Amino acid sequence: MEFYLGCHLPNWLDKFPHSLFVSRTTLYRRKTFPKAKMPWCLDSGAFSEIATHGKWVLPALDYASFINKCSEQIGNLKWAAPQDWMCEPDMLLKTGLTIEDHQKRTVENLIELRQMTSSHVIPVLQGWNLDDYLSHIEQYETAGIDLIEEDTVGLGSVCRRQHTKSAESIIAYLSKLGLAIHAFGFKLTGLKTTGHLLKSADSMAWSFDARNQPPIAGHKHKQCQNCMEWALRWRRKAMLNIEQSQAAQLPLII
Repeated sequence: MEFYLGCHLPNWLDKFPHSLFVSRTTLYRRKTFPKAKMPWCLDSGAFSEIATHGKWVLPALDYASFINKCSEQIGNLKWAAPQDWMCEPDMLLKTGLTIEDHQKRTVENLIELRQMTSSHVIPVLQGWNLDDYLSHIEQYETAGIDLIEEDTVGLGSVCRRQHTKSAESIIAYLSKLGLAIHAFGFKLTGLKTTGHLLKSADSMAWSFDARNQPPIAGHKHKQCQNCMEWALRWRRKAMLNIEQSQAAQLPLII
């Protein structure tokens, strides 16, 4: 399984010894970019965009241009996430739209972005319950996109309920169908319970954890939320949890 450490510090791209997951929101206003040392992925910042505005205010053409810029100037870009629409109940309240509306917009955006950039933009599967996700798979098929054939399929609207049996069952079922799932924003427990079912995952949990704990002994800063040593230590825990998940191959009830 591939693991991408979520990173809000773009200058780590040319320093960090492992793959990173970096949001558009941390890169967008920079005038210069570092050269990526390792493969990395670009997050579109969808959660922040919808939570703040109740819609996408960034035009697809502008985002596609930014993807191209990152690919050319930073390099080593493995894939970019689309401008998807999350389906959590609070997001539906924010937009005033339905799950089907959000799914339709997610598919349309992927098609649009793929026409505008030569970089790899992955599909994201959205929904709330299993039937929603299966319906979204059919929507992609109708649009001519076979998710089984895709090398990576992002799974949306799951990260905030990754410790629930319903989320685990959804992941297990979709994995059994043959989807190469990328889990957005998974924490240590989520990686331990479902890591063996995933193609890849990312996490910023290391920084959030550091905000609520004392710094590493000998460090002069008050917290280690921007600390590479803390990030590396947390990553080792994440990789151990993934290895334990793969070794256990825990069966999940579907």
